Amino acid sequence: MSGATEVFRQARDFLLRHREDYESARAGFRWPELTEFNWALDWFDVIARGNDRPALWIVEEDGSERRWSFAEMSRRSGQVANWLRGHGVRRGDRLILMLGNQVELWETLLAAAKLGAVVIPATTLLGPAELRDRLERGRAGHVVVGSDHTAKFDALPGDYTRISVGAPVPGWLDHADSAAAPDAFEPDGATRAEDTLLLYFTSGTTARPKLVEHTHVSYPAGHLSTMYWIGLEPGDVHLNISSPGWAKHAWSNVFAPWNAEACVFIHNYTRFDAGALLDQMQRCGVTSFCAPPTVWRMLIQADISRLRTPPAKVVGAGEPLNPEVIEHVRSAWGVTIRDGFGQTETTVQVANTPGSPVRPGSMGRPCPGYAVELIDPATGAPGDAGEICLDLSQRPLGLMVGYHGDPERNAEAMRDGYYHTGDIGSRDADGNITYVGRTDDVFKASDYRISPFELESALLEHPAVAEAAVVPSPDPIRLAVPKAFVVLAAGWEPGEDTARAIFAHSREALAPYKRIRRLEFTELPKTISGKIRRTELRAREAEQRDDSTATALPDGEFREEDLTGPRA
Repeated sequence: MSGATEVFRQARDFLLRHREDYESARAGFRWPELTEFNWALDWFDVIARGNDRPALWIVEEDGSERRWSFAEMSRRSGQVANWLRGHGVRRGDRLILMLGNQVELWETLLAAAKLGAVVIPATTLLGPAELRDRLERGRAGHVVVGSDHTAKFDALPGDYTRISVGAPVPGWLDHADSAAAPDAFEPDGATRAEDTLLLYFTSGTTARPKLVEHTHVSYPAGHLSTMYWIGLEPGDVHLNISSPGWAKHAWSNVFAPWNAEACVFIHNYTRFDAGALLDQMQRCGVTSFCAPPTVWRMLIQADISRLRTPPAKVVGAGEPLNPEVIEHVRSAWGVTIRDGFGQTETTVQVANTPGSPVRPGSMGRPCPGYAVELIDPATGAPGDAGEICLDLSQRPLGLMVGYHGDPERNAEAMRDGYYHTGDIGSRDADGNITYVGRTDDVFKASDYRISPFELESALLEHPAVAEAAVVPSPDPIRLAVPKAFVVLAAGWEPGEDTARAIFAHSREALAPYKRIRRLEFTELPKTISGKIRRTELRAREAEQRDDSTATALPDGEFREEDLTGPRA
């Protein structure tokens, strides 16, 4: 066992020993100090030696399934690494990896890490224009793509290696040929801890995607915090609902579970079916489950009590979970969903960790290894409310290098000795942090600061509301009033009766200055990673009301005053 492996294992084992003792973990944890480290070679291959326990378990929509042991994944990734090397992939080369949830995705990621190549993860939803951006800004020299998506590259010229997975494609190398390569892999040199491993294009809720750079330690070792938050242990069967190409997939479908020596469980489907998912969770004995709020909201529309042996560890990430979802799951499963907060730029920073009491609406407390401050945007002083920031004098290992090739954006994000997340939170006397919203989502109405998340959480308590997004709607008297864009649950019709019922619920659930004053039934614009684009809704609303004297309502909009009488 190498020195780097032992240093990493000591940090990992410390968190496992204190899995349900937050105070001890917080006080005693230290990030592993690593100068040379290749996670695929120094960790995965080490735990894989002679290890026939399942590392990856994929169940397809038709019920077919396959399991791969740690030893098999180590051997196959060695073959893929040797094969890629034979086709010109070298240390530092950029490789776009655009595959679905299939074994070749994990094989290739491990292989690229062993080679010292830089992976640019890409979702299969990308079109030619977005792929051109990744090829050009990412300076990619190689692409590994499912056969069904190779046509997207037909109009993208360039001297890059084309590798297809699946049915052979003329002019493309066939990934299946890697099975003939030797499985014993020898690196061409040491991997420095600061060497780049991943370049992530963010989903771009407000602007052109940023290019986030992570190293061989910032994500692989940094996700010790994510392992701790979820509570993963050796032998767990962990299901994370996430699409490849996004950071959350690497969080909980690669690094966190394999840091813990747990099995990554995948259920593939064309269209989400809550019943089918629950059946597979029951049959396969899933012990740990992570899903984004959208999936949790769809699950509670189904009968989740059909899952007789629910997972003991359930978490949510991507956006904050609404309290009513947490209560529904607690009632049905007897376990509490624990929120966690992080970004593509980081691993989990703040979380409700195992064994800690969950305060309703709170994301929890700073994770071991993270020094979190709430900075007042006006004064720059730390306090109990403000922008969630990381103290760079205690720089966490899980923080990105920076935004690749963008010094101005880096300077802005890392100013004044802090990394600025762009998210607003508040902290109670026990240190629990509650999410308020993005800095550009919070708005003022009648001189009160409004958190869209708080209002959306209240709306979701009504049975008619499946999803909601709240933005400011320009108003000649109050400057702005809260307007909700609502996606209705099954069985509800978009009309006056439903609008009247939601307005009545808003009056009961919210203080007068927070109440929803306008309502529109519509689909919500989202990024391809599933996050609501509130900026688009704000822009649409501002454009509709650029004439403050206009009296005509936009199509499909209802006003509280029209349905309930004069406004309070």
